[in-house]
Amino acid sequence: MTPSRLIAILVGVNLVLIAAGTVLIGAPTKRPGAGLKVGLVFDVGGKNDKSFNEAAWRGLERAKAELGVDATYVEPSEGADRESALRQMAASGKDLVIGVGFIFGPDLERLAKQFPKVKFAGIDYSPSPGVGTIENMVGLRFREHEGAFLVGAIAGFLTRTKMVGFVGGMKIPLIRKFEAGYEAGVHHVCPECRVLGAYAGTEPKAFADPTKGEELASAQYGQGADIIFHAAGKTGDGVFAAARRRKARAIGVDSDQHDNAPCCVMTSMVKRVDVAVLDVIRELAAGKFKGGLRELGLAEDGVTFIADERNRGLLPLDVVSKVKKLGEQIVARKITVPDQ
Repeated sequence: MTPSRLIAILVGVNLVLIAAGTVLIGAPTKRPGAGLKVGLVFDVGGKNDKSFNEAAWRGLERAKAELGVDATYVEPSEGADRESALRQMAASGKDLVIGVGFIFGPDLERLAKQFPKVKFAGIDYSPSPGVGTIENMVGLRFREHEGAFLVGAIAGFLTRTKMVGFVGGMKIPLIRKFEAGYEAGVHHVCPECRVLGAYAGTEPKAFADPTKGEELASAQYGQGADIIFHAAGKTGDGVFAAARRRKARAIGVDSDQHDNAPCCVMTSMVKRVDVAVLDVIRELAAGKFKGGLRELGLAEDGVTFIADERNRGLLPLDVVSKVKKLGEQIVARKITVPDQ
């Protein structure tokens, strides 16, 4: 074989190897959630409530982008629509069906038994009396009172009138947890402060009534409150409207609500619903789904408060430092936060 012929053969082999390597490098990697079908049903207020539901939607979108799952959602308008939406998703071959909100609990329990091959997850789930662990259903809930304690401390440190307010949505134990934690945080740093409290109603629609929220907040501002924390879903938009009109301050909930009223939202108590949704989908994709109850608080990074450059003008760094130390004391169990 001539030298020129040998060189030609070697060059040809190298080209083949390079081409093969290019194919291997460029080949798409199968994502862990590819082929999984996930359905999510929102609570009152819908996807665009800029609060609780929107946080769940962000988790679903992350699961689509990071895991490659096939994800769909439904925004029911009434209670009957909510149950039928869950049922339709379970019957259509979804691998996981997620209900966002405490009100889904009984429906999820019933459907989990009727569709044993489908996995279910409930955000803010509270078991019905006598219901134990359901193997194909996980309940995800939060220690909201811990996060509310921290924003209560912020209000206590920064109030000028020694009077602050709380506006809740539906009057239920879950929202009372927010109020109890907030009150405790205010009084921990400002024992002489007064906390005004009000609720928008006793039915789920109380989370979707901005007009009522503005009315309640206006009354509290009128009584002398200079900071109001809301735990009211879309009703909280009314709290922000009242704050803008009176050039007062407010505290958001569940998601970072700075953009709702940049003039007035000094911070938001964030409830990491997005992380909870993403994690349960990730566990299903990894074959590690496990039924039962799971609770997230400060120690698990399930609740926190917003402190960044956008709200620095309303939330000084020295206050942030003090409040973070209070959070550390809660995690270390040196401070016990009431939940009712």
